[in-house]
Amino acid sequence: MKLTSRILLGCTLALGATLAQAQVAQIKVWAAACANCHGTNGQALPGNEALAGKDKAEMLQKLMDFKSGRKPATIMHQLSKGYSDEQLQELAAYFAAQPKKQ
Repeated sequence: MKLTSRILLGCTLALGATLAQAQVAQIKVWAAACANCHGTNGQALPGNEALAGKDKAEMLQKLMDFKSGRKPATIMHQLSKGYSDEQLQELAAYFAAQPKKQ
């Protein structure tokens, strides 16, 4: 009985790790759409806003303001509408976790 429990626990942990990796991969796909303006991993070239290491709450608020139309933009209001609120939260968390460009 103990062996069966250990096997089930191991499988559950492995499945959880696999799902977490899949979620990270999906977030990287979403973030790739940001790279044109904000650089790879949010480390923008001069003239564009870098996202790497920025405050998650501030980024999320900006994204939500773009999405709702409260913050004017040339393109961000259109792009942000293509994501759910949860996806925008994940994107903000992803970029906040990236190291700032030195």
